[in-house]
Amino acid sequence: MTALYWQTLGEGDRDLVLLHGWGLNAEVWGCSVARLAPHFRLHLVDLPGYGRSQGYGALSLPQMAEILLARAPAQAYWLGWSLGGLVAGQVAWMQPERVMGLITVASSPCFTAQSFTAQTPWPGILPEVLSRFQQQLNEDFKRTVERFLALQTLGTESARQDARQLKTVVLNQPIPSVEVLDNGLEMLRTVDQRQQLISLTLPILRVYGALDGLVPRKVAHQLDELWPNSASVVIPKAAHAPFISHPEEFARIIHQFVAAV
Repeated sequence: MTALYWQTLGEGDRDLVLLHGWGLNAEVWGCSVARLAPHFRLHLVDLPGYGRSQGYGALSLPQMAEILLARAPAQAYWLGWSLGGLVAGQVAWMQPERVMGLITVASSPCFTAQSFTAQTPWPGILPEVLSRFQQQLNEDFKRTVERFLALQTLGTESARQDARQLKTVVLNQPIPSVEVLDNGLEMLRTVDQRQQLISLTLPILRVYGALDGLVPRKVAHQLDELWPNSASVVIPKAAHAPFISHPEEFARIIHQFVAAV
């Protein structure tokens, strides 16, 4: 049986859909709910196949977007973290009239490092690193997930605490299948939305952590040029999960963006 987990709460009059990253679930937004709920009607979602949204197999990005759009408000702000940023971007590209604003957090339209132009290589994760994680999923499922989560907090002052929090989020809910996790890594390895999303005219905010080892801060500067209609914010001393390490600053950035739209 397939059932999409979707929880709505909050006191605001604007809808904000929150999409988590690889391996996790909607509980990852625990630090943000109290700070955002007074201002928004929050929609906390477990992506298909993750957490409490069980019964889904490997899906394409368009398939995931269609499933979410079928449940989503007629119009909303969409916020996607890491892999969730790719999903939110797909939603905005497929039905831009339903997206009041797109916010990506520690995300990239192309996660893998590659040659973008002869003069400007694209910063990101080495493709072989993601391929190695895919291979290790079948060999040692739990350890592979833990290692990937640990990478997301490296360099921050609260790295150990943040890593423990991410691990708790995973273990407290149903764990995705190897098929779903492998498919998510394949998306991170192969999806490229750089040219696809250039045509979007809706408000776009990109939030980064200055110490992020998975989405280097150079991505922010290159997308400033490639997507001149979007805006970027780099949070100093934050890594791949800025809403956990810097919850107050993160919430303030979201409030300011929406207020200006």
